[in-house]
This record gives sequence, structure tokens and C-alpha cells, in this order.
Amino acid sequence: MTLADASQVPSRPVTALGAQSATRVRDLRLDFFRGIAMFIILIAHTPGNFLTSWIPARWGFSDATEIFVFCSGMASAIAFGGAFARRGWFLGTARVLFRVWQVYWAHVGLFFATLALCVFLTDLDITGRNYWGQLNLWMIFVESDKWDNSNILLSFMTLRWVPNYFDILPMYMIVLLMMPVVMALSRVDLRLVAAFVIGVWIMGQTALLEAIGLGAWHFEFPAEPWTERSWFFNPFGWQLIFFTGFAFMRGWLPKPPVTSALIVLAALLVLANIPFSNIGVRELGFDWARDWRIANKAWIDKSDFGILRYLHFLALAYLAWVAAGDKGKRLRAWGKGLVSRGWAVCLNVILKVGQQSLAVFVVSMFTARVMGFAMDVMGRDTLTSLLVNLGGACVLVAVAYGAGWFKSHPWRGEAKA
Repeated sequence: MTLADASQVPSRPVTALGAQSATRVRDLRLDFFRGIAMFIILIAHTPGNFLTSWIPARWGFSDATEIFVFCSGMASAIAFGGAFARRGWFLGTARVLFRVWQVYWAHVGLFFATLALCVFLTDLDITGRNYWGQLNLWMIFVESDKWDNSNILLSFMTLRWVPNYFDILPMYMIVLLMMPVVMALSRVDLRLVAAFVIGVWIMGQTALLEAIGLGAWHFEFPAEPWTERSWFFNPFGWQLIFFTGFAFMRGWLPKPPVTSALIVLAALLVLANIPFSNIGVRELGFDWARDWRIANKAWIDKSDFGILRYLHFLALAYLAWVAAGDKGKRLRAWGKGLVSRGWAVCLNVILKVGQQSLAVFVVSMFTARVMGFAMDVMGRDTLTSLLVNLGGACVLVAVAYGAGWFKSHPWRGEAKA
């Protein structure tokens, strides 16, 4: 996903993983992979969905979240980096703050819409399940001497309470707020940008800081005023992959060369992940890998964004980037005859979903709960599950095309006679 919606911003052209160019040429790879990520995220957030056990995340350390954040960084380089270059630091910062404002209200709307849905489905009492309980929202409905509803709502609106399942948009907002700092440092020396990004990532690593006796300096945000829980997605860790994508798109990092040696190295890194993956441990029976994961969980920690997740994603992204071809030309060329025409239709749909990622993401999180309820009622046999997933995918496609239509401002056209 990208929340920056770069396709709607008339910024100076930037080619993916490269520097700015004189003529804007849209790189299909950005929209394609964030579109794929949107469908994976829908599957992954649907309760009891058997397809979740076989998504790409089960084959390695990184998952669709990395695609989501990396592509957000790339698209933000177009949408916001161009504003900094054209209009200066203050107006560029204003552009970022406006986007944070939009994402904040998307977060608030998603939460209350999903909460209302879960209350409604629970009150229907068709399945006997407590759907708001599944999201661990007990503190809203159960009396306690630790909180009251007014404090709960105020904590939510000020991001002092960030419930699990609703934690990726707050993380994205904080990362966006780091962008003015990064852009200011880039005007002095790009090495300062690297030092800032790497330094912030280090200060977000719990185990690393504890190992060197600096655990008290760990950067994180509390997720609940009444417990020790912190945000599941620590923005100080996840900004590393965001600004990696940002730097590639701005041309601060050079486009990696396509060589046999790099392809082989990346492929070996991806394959070496499999024994340590969920599939390797669960299906292939690598018990020694399970022991390794337990002993070295800090290196693959999702909350703080462990370094092995980063390396796995970079290797996988490089292979995908090479396979798609320059500016995604191989994506267009795949297949022949009917296969080619069918693939062209599918490709255009995926690209549209990728282009409208904020609207699609918000609706997907809501739709996933509906899909889980549908399978609770109709069953989870293979055919039913596939049909429910297909229905959810169709909802995302409809939202993408609808959002695209509204953003085209069709009412601004010439008046009919």
C-alpha cells in the first residue's frame, strides 16, 4: 500500500529506484506491488481464513506490511518530495501535515465504523460470538476501576490508546512527521539523512539497547495508559524501510545493477529463509529452526522491525524488481493470445487497486471483519472460503474504481446541452 496516493500529485517526474527525469513515465511496478499487497492484507486480516496460512509472509521473515511501508515511502517521495523541491521546506511540511490530518481521520473513521459493525454483528446473536471481544475492545464495554469511557475515547483520539488491528495508520502518521526532518538534513548532506534514519532505527530496537545497557533509552509509544503495552508497529523501527523506499525514489540511493551475482545472492537469501519461516517450521518440520527463532526473535521482531526482516525484504524486492523489468515492461508483455488479454485485464485491476491504496486499505480492514462473519455463518469449507475471499476482493476493486472516478472530478467537465 501507499497512503501517499502519488498518482494524484502532479509532481516532477521520478522513476522508481532512480533519479528524476525530464518526462514523467509511470513505473507500473509501484502500483502493481502495492495493489498485490492490498489483496494480501485483506486475506491476512480475515479471521479464520485458511488462505492466511499460505500467503507469501508464511515463506519468510518479511510480509505484506513491508511492501505496504516500502511502497508508501516510494510514493511519498513523489507526492511530498516534489513539494519540498518546488515550494520550499515550509510549504512541503504543510503538505505533509495536511496528509497526516487526512490519515488521522481515516484512522478515526475506520475504528468507529469497525466498532459499530462488531457491536451490530454481536447483537445479532446469529453465531454466538462476541465480535468486539475478538478485537480486544473489552475496555469500552466492561466497567473497571482502571478507566471510564470518557478517558477511553480521549485516549483513542489522542493516540494514547492504539488498539491492535488499528495500529498501522498511526505508525504511518509518525513516520510522515519525520519527513520534514529528513528533507532538512538532505539539504545539508545525505550522510546526515543516513545517520538520522539508522540512528532512530537503533533507538527503536529493544533487545539491542538492552544488550548494551541502554534499554531505558528505547524509543516507543505506549499503546494503553493502563498497561505496559506499546504500539505493535514501532514507527521508530519501521521508518527504516519507509525511508529506504523514499531514498530510492528520490535518487539518493542508486538503482541496483542487474547482475547474475546479485540475482543469485538475493535468491539464496530468500531460499535460506524458508526453513526458518512459518511454513518451514509448521509444514516442513524444521524443529531446529523453531528453536533458532525462539532464541533469536529480536532479529526478526515485527514490532521493532528486526534487521533480518529488512534483509529478507530487500532480497525479495530486488528479485521482484528484476523480474518485472524496466518500469514494469515485462508485466505488460506476459502471456500470449487469450492469456495475454486476460492478464491485461487483471493487471489493470491490480494497478487501479494500487493507485487508490488509502481508500482500499481502510475498506479492506472493515471488509475483513464482514468476511470473517460470513464464514462463521456459512462455514469454512474450501469452496465457501474461496467465494468469500473472491467477494472481498471484488469489494476492493469496486472501491478502487469508485475512488478513482471521484478523484477524476467528473463534474468539472463541460456542461451538457
